[in-house]
Amino acid sequence: MPDFDPKLGRQVPPPPATGREQEVGPGQDNTLAKEAKKAAAHEPDPQHPDDAIAEAKPSIGRELYALFRDMLRGRKGWPMLRLALAILVVLIGNMFGQVRLNQWNGAFFDAVEKRDTSTFFEQLLVFLVIVAVLLGLVVAQTWLQERLKIRLRQRLTQVLLDLWLKPNHAYQLGFMGKSGSQPDQRMQEDCRLFSELSTELGVGMLQALLLLISFIGVLWGLSSPVSFSLGGTSITIPGYMVWVAVGYAGIGSGLTWLVGRPLIRLNTERYAREADLRFALVRVNESAESVALYNGEPDERRNLDAFVEAVLKASRRLSGGLARLTWITSGYGWLAIVVPILAAAPDYFAGRLSFGEMMMVVGAFNQVQAALRYFVDNFPKIADWRSAVLRVATFRQAALDLDEVAAENRRIDIAPHPQGWLSFESVSIALSDGSILIEDATAEIKPGERVLIMGESGAGKSTLFRAISGLWPWGSGKVRVPKPEQMMFLPQRPYLPLGTLRAAISYPASPDTFDDADVRAALERCGLGEFLDMLDRHERWDRSLSLGQQQRVAFARVILHKPQWVFMDEATSALDEENQASMLALFENELKGASVLSIGHRPGLEEFHTRTLHIRKTSEGAVLLARPARPAKPKSGPRWIGRFRRRLRPSQVQEG
Repeated sequence: MPDFDPKLGRQVPPPPATGREQEVGPGQDNTLAKEAKKAAAHEPDPQHPDDAIAEAKPSIGRELYALFRDMLRGRKGWPMLRLALAILVVLIGNMFGQVRLNQWNGAFFDAVEKRDTSTFFEQLLVFLVIVAVLLGLVVAQTWLQERLKIRLRQRLTQVLLDLWLKPNHAYQLGFMGKSGSQPDQRMQEDCRLFSELSTELGVGMLQALLLLISFIGVLWGLSSPVSFSLGGTSITIPGYMVWVAVGYAGIGSGLTWLVGRPLIRLNTERYAREADLRFALVRVNESAESVALYNGEPDERRNLDAFVEAVLKASRRLSGGLARLTWITSGYGWLAIVVPILAAAPDYFAGRLSFGEMMMVVGAFNQVQAALRYFVDNFPKIADWRSAVLRVATFRQAALDLDEVAAENRRIDIAPHPQGWLSFESVSIALSDGSILIEDATAEIKPGERVLIMGESGAGKSTLFRAISGLWPWGSGKVRVPKPEQMMFLPQRPYLPLGTLRAAISYPASPDTFDDADVRAALERCGLGEFLDMLDRHERWDRSLSLGQQQRVAFARVILHKPQWVFMDEATSALDEENQASMLALFENELKGASVLSIGHRPGLEEFHTRTLHIRKTSEGAVLLARPARPAKPKSGPRWIGRFRRRLRPSQVQEG
């Protein structure tokens, strides 16, 4: 059976057979190469395009059910449920208050019609009491509604963060197409919109439903039956005012849906373009130094102008849709002033209704049709909410699909080594250009060994680094690794989290995990003694430190964590030979006995390692070639390290 490719969304040919007979022939390699190349380029399948979200998305009901199920799961959902219940109680109280206000309306205008002064002032006092109660209910509803927005956003953000920050997810979601892109906007702007609009629309719809239930009975009781003859048959319609309200609201809702339906798509497009613009601005800001060195400001301006124009184009389309919808919503609102009076006028002029009763009919009619036209009045907001639901739901589904793909379709089998070693068994890795790395590779690295993997640029050394860590599962064969807590990976550009320098050195552990003396000693050992007084300063250390200093911070991190296995991907590329010698001397002294797997091509690295594996590109792909083991190093250490030992005091180390 063909295997499923997680990035292409379709099945691809099976991997080469395992064992010594594994050969990557031109036909087979080309097939896999094409598939891997499309995957790395994020090319969508014509039959399953990423842009066609509308075709593949589930119904709004299923989306909301899945989101709220995740948010309400466990004890963390109780605060939201309590707030929702409190809002329901307030809305029911408001419903009774509105009914009482409508009754007061009839008594008050009857007193006006009869010029009854005493009753007039009595009704004014009753009005003050009713308004005071309603005012308290409205304030309580506003406060509870705002708190519910906060709780809803908190839980939704927590749910998405839990999915996003699962091991390897933040990296691998980038290969899930547009549904897994822009996590910053999904968890900030879209979560905010979803929580605020869901609360506002949900409370508004519930309030409209309660008012509809209460006032439809009032309007039915005040409406006289309407009789007319059709073909000699007398037909009587009871509660005709109710049917007038239903018909009026139905016409308005239908026209609103027809005219405003494109707003859902236009809102989704606008949010996507806004996210693209924000990403482009952040990228220029993060790379401001490089842009300035290249004098690239005019080119960046042209690029940003294109992003701005895309936002403006989407906004213009949206404004046109809103303008067309305003013809319906505003016209509907203006006509609503006279429609109930026109409907009640025949009974009033016929003497069947007093002036006060007619005002009650008008008030009840307005409440009924206001409840029924809720869809009309809030359609722009509903369209905005619907697009937010779509973006949040598709991001959540992409994270869940990633779990399924990793569990069912992982082609590189990564598991713990029974003896805690590192081994490759018939491993092939699909590279970004479609070639195959490590053809029929079977190698074993034992504790204490220091192995260097070399190769020309683009041969796939970093992809092998990612495969060992579990970030790159596409390929075939078996990789057996040590326990995760025994491993530490050092990429070429270390990650320095936001916060203090102490937090950066302690990462991924908490800053208070290590003793202050140990942290200072590690910083001093790595030639960063000038930063000892800045350990607890909050700063953008990834920008204030040079790349060479950042790489030495990574080695200080290794000193604190003391891993038994260290994997380095060009981890000393920004250091001069003296600093490189100082950092690698850690594995002769402080971390003696640790296993090291290095990827690099810097001079001097071969002499430090005991074994060398070379990645050589061929026409069929890259091949991993093993070289004979080097003689064991004397206990005194390599000669090239000895030459620098007397010069390794931090005060004498120069920046690399």
